[in-house]
Amino acid sequence: MERVLMGADPLVLARVQFALTAGTHFLFVALTLGLATLVALTQTRAVVSGSAVHARMVRFWGQLYVINYAVGIVTGLVMEFQFGLNWSGLSRVTGNVFGAPLALETIVAFFVESTFLGLWIFGWDRLNRWVHLALIWVVTLTAYLSAYFVLVANGWLQRPVGFVMVDGVARLDDVGALLANPTALLAFFHVLFGGLLTAGFFMAGVSGFHLLRRTSEVEFFRRSMRIGLLTVMVSVMPVVVFGGMQFQYAQPTKTGGHEAAAAVADFTARFGPDDYRAPVLAGVGEAVMVTVWLLMLLVAAVALVKFPFGRWLVRGRVFHVLMIAAVPLPYVAMLAGWVFREVGRQPWMVYGVLKTRDALSPGVGSGAITVSFVAFSVLFAVLFGVNAWLLARFARRGPEGAGLGASPPAEPAAPLMSPTF
Repeated sequence: MERVLMGADPLVLARVQFALTAGTHFLFVALTLGLATLVALTQTRAVVSGSAVHARMVRFWGQLYVINYAVGIVTGLVMEFQFGLNWSGLSRVTGNVFGAPLALETIVAFFVESTFLGLWIFGWDRLNRWVHLALIWVVTLTAYLSAYFVLVANGWLQRPVGFVMVDGVARLDDVGALLANPTALLAFFHVLFGGLLTAGFFMAGVSGFHLLRRTSEVEFFRRSMRIGLLTVMVSVMPVVVFGGMQFQYAQPTKTGGHEAAAAVADFTARFGPDDYRAPVLAGVGEAVMVTVWLLMLLVAAVALVKFPFGRWLVRGRVFHVLMIAAVPLPYVAMLAGWVFREVGRQPWMVYGVLKTRDALSPGVGSGAITVSFVAFSVLFAVLFGVNAWLLARFARRGPEGAGLGASPPAEPAAPLMSPTF
């Protein structure tokens, strides 16, 4: 295996490495975005109504959210190293534009989000309940702000706007065009509802697992099941609407037809011969994405029928199995959509501006990339496995095993000692 990798094309290795790490990281992001929103809404209900069951739900689902967030942060930090390791050409030519939204994401969004999340975790029962509620909403909103800035950067790769080339280097000259790029805005709402869809299926699947086992926490998981199903039903259509709206801004070489032929001719005249049409893998990703979305729509339709009948949510064992089996569906759809969006842009790193091969770090051979490829792949596999294990372990424990916000056990008082002489 190592010998095969050592002889592989460095460009192919670098692309596959980034595909594996970016794709894995995005799986964490989607659940984090959606689950943060559901936890914030549930805590709002608990604070406003004083509902004890909703307060317990916040602790249980909030604990799963924190686990996913913590491991996901590590994958995001590690993934960033690849820009310097393998893609210095991207920073050299377009760093002044591409790096701006990423810097905003780190400084404005990520630090605020992580700081307020720490206050939310350790401020339980120490802060006023309204202050504590405000903290989780700040965490949620900054999480979406962070996602927006990342998608601004990615949207610029798809449809570069608001810049000029000066001596072969991209210079930002229109911040408004960069931030309001339709490929970023539509992708943001697509991801927003995709995250909610992921969290909805996750919450319904975990609830179905406990109801299938005839848990004693029937009311807790009945309510959780209803929240999860309602989220799925609300999110499933906006996901495809905002996804479909992006096609009007898709690259001509990805959509095909006369526009694709004209774009290929233009690129050939300007940059020389190359395979400018979207690879077959992009079409496969699109087909898988649409197919899985149809499956999710079918599950949502079943949920819509079952939703008014509370007894079916509790007693329907086949329905519980269906919801457990449906948990991976949004993940598969997201990965397939990501493949369609990113692979379909090839051979461009920045569409019509910088080719992927020119973005590769100069002098990087297959040996160096093989070492980083193996190291990154093993690390991300371990992180993904640890996250899945932790989520399964704490989800299986149920609300009684939720340690988030629990007061530490009181230490026994020291015995009074008689003075000795």
